[in-house]
Amino acid sequence: MLISTLAFACMNAIVKHLLHINAYQIVFFRSISTLAFTFTFLLKNNIPILGNKKKLLVIRSIVGVTSMTFFFMSTKYLPIGTAVSLRYMAPIFAAIFAVFLLRETIKRWQWLFFAMAFLGVLVLKGFDTELNVYGLLLAFLSAIFSGLVYITISKIGKSDHPVVVVNYFMVISTIIGGVLSINNWITPVGIEWAMLLGLGVFGYFGQLYMTKAFQEATTNQVAPLKYLEVIYTVLFGIFIFSEVYTFWSLLGIALIIGGLVLNILYKAKNK
Repeated sequence: MLISTLAFACMNAIVKHLLHINAYQIVFFRSISTLAFTFTFLLKNNIPILGNKKKLLVIRSIVGVTSMTFFFMSTKYLPIGTAVSLRYMAPIFAAIFAVFLLRETIKRWQWLFFAMAFLGVLVLKGFDTELNVYGLLLAFLSAIFSGLVYITISKIGKSDHPVVVVNYFMVISTIIGGVLSINNWITPVGIEWAMLLGLGVFGYFGQLYMTKAFQEATTNQVAPLKYLEVIYTVLFGIFIFSEVYTFWSLLGIALIIGGLVLNILYKAKNK
């Protein structure tokens, strides 16, 4: 999980560095470079590429690319660590969606932890006067659509191989990102080509090692470590991009991550 979160943080740092390139183009390169890994894996292991639950796979992919695009757009207006922490609100929205769509229940303590995370957002917006409202809205929309991703993956269940799910996501993201980039295409220069292709490499290995971590250890041991991505990304923001995080912004991030980690530990304890 340490490797996974560092890989995702490196991907976030590249996105932040390439602010002059539009979000659709970032989505395109992020996706097309991952396809090299997913297609190779599926062909090598003779796994049917089209999968079983095709309609749900397409829905998951469209919802996923929407979330990813909003997140990449938000990084142009927010410190990268703040954008990542707000995107991690997704499990809260997933839990709320699950109540209405999957008839699941949310326990009293979980509502308290969710309230703690939302308090973190209020602290960010209410006390950090430098926080861009439009960027906040984009990050929030990213989290909402990411919550819907969790629901669709839950509906897909084990009927399709995880790499099939990721491959669908990357194919549709490549198509959508490529088409929407046509009118705003900016030709990368020099090392920017490597950085753009590196988005998919870091994203793939981040996903791979996160999967391995969950296979090797229990959820309550591993899941809280996901949020190290926020810490790594905040440090990158400070030392690489000279971003300034006020006391209130750090407190808000801490409340968001604290509430989500407590929810994970509570769920694991009460299974």
